[in-house]
Amino acid sequence: MARRAILCSFLLFSVFSISSSSLVTLNNGGYQDIVIAIHPGIPENPKIIENVQNMLKDATSYLFFATKNRLFIQSAKILIPITWKKNNYLKTRTETYDKADVIIAKSHLKNGNDPYTLQYGQCGEKGVYIHLTPDFLLDDKLLSVYGPRGRVFVHEWAHLRWGVFDEYNSLSPFYIANSGDVESTRCPVGLTGVYMKEQCKGNKCQCQRDQNTGLYEDGCVFVPDKKVASKQSIMYLQAIPSVSEFCDAQSHNTEAPNLQNRMCNYRSTWDVIMNSTDIKTTPAITDAYIPEPNITLHQVSDRVVTLVSDVSGSMGASDRDLRLIQAAEVFIMQIVEDGSFVGLVEFHSSATIISNLVQIFTEEQRKQLSRLLVRKANGGTNICDGIRKGFEVNKGTRDKTTYGTEIVLLSDGEDSNFPRTCYNEIINSGAIIHVIALGESAAAALEEIATKTGGLKFFATDSFDATGLIDAFSSIPSGSGDISKQSIQLESSAATISSGNCLNGTVFIDNTVGNDTFFLVTWQSAVPIINLEDPNGKLYKAADFTSDSATKSSRLQIPGTAERGPWQYSLCNSLSSSQAMGITVTSKAVDENVPPVVVNAHMNQDTIAYPNPIVVYASVSQGLLPVVNVKVTAIIEAVNGKSETLELLDNGAGPDIAKNDGIYSKYFTSFSVNGRYNLKVRVQSSQKNARLVLHRNRALYIPGYIEDGVVTMNPPRPVIDEEQLVVDTFSRTASGGSFVISDVPVQLPTDIYQPERITDLEAQIVDESIVLSWTATGDELDQGTATSYDLRMSLNPKDLRENFDESTQVNISSISPQEAGNIETFSCVPENVVIENGTILFLALVAVDKADKRSDVSNIAQAALVIPPPPAPTTGPSKDTSDGLNITTVTLLVCSSVIIICIIISITTCVISCQRKNKNPELRV
Repeated sequence: MARRAILCSFLLFSVFSISSSSLVTLNNGGYQDIVIAIHPGIPENPKIIENVQNMLKDATSYLFFATKNRLFIQSAKILIPITWKKNNYLKTRTETYDKADVIIAKSHLKNGNDPYTLQYGQCGEKGVYIHLTPDFLLDDKLLSVYGPRGRVFVHEWAHLRWGVFDEYNSLSPFYIANSGDVESTRCPVGLTGVYMKEQCKGNKCQCQRDQNTGLYEDGCVFVPDKKVASKQSIMYLQAIPSVSEFCDAQSHNTEAPNLQNRMCNYRSTWDVIMNSTDIKTTPAITDAYIPEPNITLHQVSDRVVTLVSDVSGSMGASDRDLRLIQAAEVFIMQIVEDGSFVGLVEFHSSATIISNLVQIFTEEQRKQLSRLLVRKANGGTNICDGIRKGFEVNKGTRDKTTYGTEIVLLSDGEDSNFPRTCYNEIINSGAIIHVIALGESAAAALEEIATKTGGLKFFATDSFDATGLIDAFSSIPSGSGDISKQSIQLESSAATISSGNCLNGTVFIDNTVGNDTFFLVTWQSAVPIINLEDPNGKLYKAADFTSDSATKSSRLQIPGTAERGPWQYSLCNSLSSSQAMGITVTSKAVDENVPPVVVNAHMNQDTIAYPNPIVVYASVSQGLLPVVNVKVTAIIEAVNGKSETLELLDNGAGPDIAKNDGIYSKYFTSFSVNGRYNLKVRVQSSQKNARLVLHRNRALYIPGYIEDGVVTMNPPRPVIDEEQLVVDTFSRTASGGSFVISDVPVQLPTDIYQPERITDLEAQIVDESIVLSWTATGDELDQGTATSYDLRMSLNPKDLRENFDESTQVNISSISPQEAGNIETFSCVPENVVIENGTILFLALVAVDKADKRSDVSNIAQAALVIPPPPAPTTGPSKDTSDGLNITTVTLLVCSSVIIICIIISITTCVISCQRKNKNPELRV
């Protein structure tokens, strides 16, 4: 019970923290400051703005009714990209494309217009963003496919804001109900319609049932009746005119094999929404009138960013000043996009402007700014003065304001006056402040300022054999969303190398990157022996690099487009003593029309109290589409330099909500000390294995409707060429920012976590055996190895949900659990249950650890044997008796056929029964 209390508080806290980048607030039932951002690659079209405005106006009344007169849309901001002509739009403040609640962008694949919501978290946790394509907003033909845009927005808002899931399942569109009938995966079951083939002609549209599964054959779809009287459910079929509510406890379909049931433990969507903070803090409004949303238009400006660096006396320790110059140089030379305005400020007891804003267009301008970075370390620490000077520099643009500008603030020291003496100035500035905490004594309030202004948070230790500082600076591109102009980090590796040994590795230049490719080598004492070989065998040595003894770095830029394929590197230490050395590789998109593969990493919380676990996430995508089948490794480094490596998995187990959705995750519980931790993620694909997939949480592509008894089909979903889904071999690294742990005891207790709940239990009947499979959970959440399993069976799934311990126990003692993440299989033959046509059994599983802690009950798996009758003979159109057959003859033939079929079925059933009795099952229970 104590463990469950810990997880309850953990989940409650994460509801508030997982989407902290959102600027949305709720005031008296009204959502304020919803940010909708248009991608800069979309051609200017005023109709997009008009249709977004109409969508929000339609959505607010639909949302209000669906939440039983509680919630509505009060205000929203549409971000116009800098690529559109200026039109007296308002200036942005801290709103950016990469932190928007809704993004409007083209799909990487042609004809992919499904609205969807990116969701990382568990049931009840907020999502990341809603994605709409310009075609969805402009093409009215899609209204019949997805329904009115305002209704679709509410469907997606429920994903984003309240963490509910879809009630349909494109991977399991049909299931066998407890009654034995085949049903479409939907909620509620009362939504009527017909089952038919999506592509058919004439009288060949009737669906047949698969003889092996008992379900409808591939190509069959459920076509809903447009005039059905049901009011539920928005998370299944919001397009139907009568649907205006979420499924509640009375209408919820607990049998459907959908993500809502699996993730929310069979709770209805309305039950989850009712328990959200939004609903709990908002009473129903008696006045049914709500105003139209106030929608304002804001335009993004050129990037304005000032680097505000701490040069106080403590920066002289552990070569912090040197590492600052190395990292800041990377930021100036490689990360800041062309056309950006860049300024430099340094501070100790007071602040000094090193450079006013310079708009960067050439490499020489970048070099001139980099030369101003000089090692200094003296005086105290006055962070507020540094920020004020940064604001002064940022006002150097034509509009003389800090709105929408950025500050990159690095500090390693304490400041008792920060942020008290400049807090109001910071909040009122409208500027975004990214913070980098260096070392264990950096001011504790740095993260607070980043959070308040929508900035990023990073932490770097004093370890010489780490690239945390360079990784931090490399992870601060503009928030414009124009990935084609941003540097992508392909490699970041460092180590302390003993005399005569080498740091070796491979970095892949894939077909999406290759322009402006930089290889940066850093060292502690002397230039190492450098050997860099491109895919064609061309060798680059230290003499080909530009080395700088002041910054202890060597840089090589590959002219034009770098050769595609594996680049082998070897950095060897020729000194008689050990030295730290590292390599960082960045590159840009080779074609602005082909988005590069990117990785985004973060934790579900950025502050946490022990012993609550933290979830590490990495999203791998290309053009917003998930990339699957890659290896993702997370390296988490504590303030004391101790690091932990985790392999993140996309297997639908543990904290991972869905298998093969491009989101890789793992629990982190190895807390060693209190304080800051940083996260770094490495991603590498194997040749020809990585693939693109469609998002799971997308609006239902409705195959067609029945209206007044007439079936009208929509065009079939566009078929995607398999070659479009193949992803070239690639490598990537990325910083996931920092988080802070508190309350870690000096003496860590053991075995404080129960095994994580199993969520992917599957069952099927093979001959007279029940065959089960699932992903092994761990001894501590999703890590280690559980001790045993407890398997239960029932004829009623409700018994397993509510009275698991009272259900029939199945002997599963023959299984020795595998390490977490492996696939478990088990088969058995239940006693006192005759497995025959029509048998439907339900099973659930609990994992037990060595301390006898038990996991929560798994999802409920159904094992069904339903052999459909053979299809009835197809009767063609009536023919004249002069053709040679009269009605009597046809009748005799049909009756004879039926009798013969019945005899065949009887004989077959007997043979199968005899064969089953001769089987030697693996285990009988």
